[in-house]
Amino acid sequence: MGEDATRQRSGGKRSEVQIQVRRILILILVLNLAVALAKAVFGFLAGSASMVADAVHSGFDSFSNVVGITALYFAGKPPDTGHPYGHGKIETLATQVIGLMLLLTAAGIIYGGVQRLVEPVIPDITVVTVSVMFGTLIINIGVSTYERKKGLEYGSQILVADSRHTLSDVFVSLAVLSGFLAVSLGYPQADPIIALGIGLLIARMGFRVLYEAAEVLVDTMNILCDPELIQMVVMETPGVTGCHEFRCRGKPDEILADIHVTVDPETPVFQAHEISAEVERRLKEAVPGLADVVVHIEPSDSSPSSRPSSKPFR
Repeated sequence: MGEDATRQRSGGKRSEVQIQVRRILILILVLNLAVALAKAVFGFLAGSASMVADAVHSGFDSFSNVVGITALYFAGKPPDTGHPYGHGKIETLATQVIGLMLLLTAAGIIYGGVQRLVEPVIPDITVVTVSVMFGTLIINIGVSTYERKKGLEYGSQILVADSRHTLSDVFVSLAVLSGFLAVSLGYPQADPIIALGIGLLIARMGFRVLYEAAEVLVDTMNILCDPELIQMVVMETPGVTGCHEFRCRGKPDEILADIHVTVDPETPVFQAHEISAEVERRLKEAVPGLADVVVHIEPSDSSPSSRPSSKPFR
């Protein structure tokens, strides 16, 4: 009963986090749409082609918010017969989609930069266009900073990835403003060169998002848990004589683990079970994001040759 209650509390906490993350994404979706609309309206009024193009890019950013909101809805579904470990990795798959979107954004910017090198285009510069670009730039910086902060706080891959996508819009806006400045100083050729640099920077961000998501999908352990901390916590538990074969997988806000723990061979079954439950409780308190850990109890005099050959703690 106690273990079931602990799992329910853990699941309830994850659900609360997912609700908060969805609310943040909805708020950011509204802000992104407002930014895109402002750029589009004032871009058309001022006759600025570069500003209208940036508005299209800002609108494209909103799609990543929709991807995140949709993914969190499905990722939040409880475990079922076909998915006994839950649906959490749907969020990781959505993170990869955002990474691919960043690469597409980078490709579009680089392509546009190359075109402007071949056929130079002088952007229209007015007080209105510059003012709107600065205003939306400040909003996007604030949104990206807030989103990244909350993503790290909640251990949410999707928020951190989406914050980088929002940051790409900041870089695009900076490229447009830099182009305005270059033209006003008499160097229109600097505009496409700046765009190429921004495109390469966004491509780097996209590859980083894809790499980090792949680390989760292939169950890389060292990004989730500190083996030395695990060993210390387990060995400080009364009744434990040793531990080995610790493994974990999942994502930062939903880690699944198992560990072999040895106890005195004379320990009664009910007492060994209590030790197991205490190890589980202590590990969940010590390791942020640890959703579940299976503790295998063994007698301390069991033959080493009967254990798996992999090293216990790397």
